[in-house]
Amino acid sequence: MSELLSKLQWRYATKKMDPTQVVPQEKVDRIVEAARLAPTSSGLQPFEIIVVTNPAVREQIKPKAWGQGQITDGSHLLVFAAWDNYTAERINMMFDMTNAQRGGTNEGWENYRQMLLKSYPARGAQVNFEHAARQAYIGLGAALIAAAFEEVDATPMEGFDPKAVDEILGLSARGLRSVVLVPLGYRAAEGDWLANLKKVRRPTAQFVTEVK
Repeated sequence: MSELLSKLQWRYATKKMDPTQVVPQEKVDRIVEAARLAPTSSGLQPFEIIVVTNPAVREQIKPKAWGQGQITDGSHLLVFAAWDNYTAERINMMFDMTNAQRGGTNEGWENYRQMLLKSYPARGAQVNFEHAARQAYIGLGAALIAAAFEEVDATPMEGFDPKAVDEILGLSARGLRSVVLVPLGYRAAEGDWLANLKKVRRPTAQFVTEVK
């Protein structure tokens, strides 16, 4: 655990990445796998990750992310995209897959399925998207921790035009909406104003409240 905490101390939201350095694919795979293994509400896993390495596509995305250089200077761009809605088809897909992999089902589990089928699709699409987006952020956290463990720089970005990115990547046709971008790469030796600044976090006494 001390090693992990040390690497979390090392990480920061890198502002300038070295375009000559490429993150090894096996590291990217492990970072994405950490996000895939992250917990989600009811195990529905209502988000996907689009891994963009195509330079031309990243050049298209860059101006839609206010020109942030990490989009193109990093070697990989992760786009966390949440379901645009919860539908009966999507809920049943996850329950059926779970039953198939676990080799069966039970009454309690099927009752839970029916509860979700009754409540989730009846809610508004925007409410459902916002719930799905919160699940994507759980995956984001897992990916950022995994990136730190791999000593790969990762910069989460909400500063972009989601509708424009959705259009570039054809996400709407897949029932997805982009939520957050994460360029992966390696910090540049020079030119990053944040690189040498002290990491600042509230002290534990101001951050944690114990109820005994």
